[in-house]
Amino acid sequence: VQLQASGGGLVQPGGSLRLSCAASRFLLDYYAIGWFRQAPGKEREGVACIIGSHANTYYADSVKGRFTISRNNAKNTVYLQMNNLKLEDTAVYYCGTCGYGSSLYNTGYWGQGTLVTVSS
Repeated sequence: VQLQASGGGLVQPGGSLRLSCAASRFLLDYYAIGWFRQAPGKEREGVACIIGSHANTYYADSVKGRFTISRNNAKNTVYLQMNNLKLEDTAVYYCGTCGYGSSLYNTGYWGQGTLVTVSS
């Protein structure tokens, strides 16, 4: 049972980056997988979640229209395509199992983080 995030880096404002989360088959089969982030001095927050066989997606308001979560079951990987990045997107990004109610929340499993720095 594991989640492994990768793809972080340094990007200029307005740029793009794609994060990858390699997940174990067990987690992909039985859990929704999503992305969370934690900026310096702030609490960890949910960013995006992809749920169910129909791949329903949910996003935090702050990233709607800019970020896209997707899933490749053949590769056991969940992606987060981030476009039009802003300075405030700078954070450590974590993949984890997720749920959605009034907001995105973690449902028990975390991967390690990958740092995204947006800077000119």
